[in-house]
Amino acid sequence: MILALSTENPELRFEQTAQGDLIIMAPAGTETGGMDAEITTDLTIWARQNGKGKVFSSSTGFRLPNGTLRSPDASWVSLEKLATLTSEEYQKFAPLCPEFVIELLSPNDSLKDTQDKMLEYIANGAELGWLIDPGEKRVYVYTASGMETLESPESVAAVGRLEGFVLNLKSIW
Repeated sequence: MILALSTENPELRFEQTAQGDLIIMAPAGTETGGMDAEITTDLTIWARQNGKGKVFSSSTGFRLPNGTLRSPDASWVSLEKLATLTSEEYQKFAPLCPEFVIELLSPNDSLKDTQDKMLEYIANGAELGWLIDPGEKRVYVYTASGMETLESPESVAAVGRLEGFVLNLKSIW
């Protein structure tokens, strides 16, 4: 159903809760879209150099283990995890949670709802998540061991399998 809705309404983004509730998301505004592109580009450049995974944009949906359909603003999935997918799964909403997710808080987003979304990613297997709040110049860093808030950082560095990826936030602030 969601795949058909997405095909018929390419200007909208859809997510779905584990309970089946549909969430319709308007396209990003120009400022947020530009920041989103910067983040995805930097992650893609790193991933190409690293060679151990693939980056996905905000238009990519993932069916998390709890049944929720989410499309993070930017995400990274290891080649090992991608190799477990069938061809059909890869062409649709992959039934997996990315190991790394980034959400960019836009002016219309609720901080609490987006923080809940980040906790959901971690609970479903994400190893690292960044929630970037450009309005407050904060980055919320999520791992299985908890959440840390960074105030006005110039950059943020990934850990674990993503070590070596550093996002310069000067273009975001």
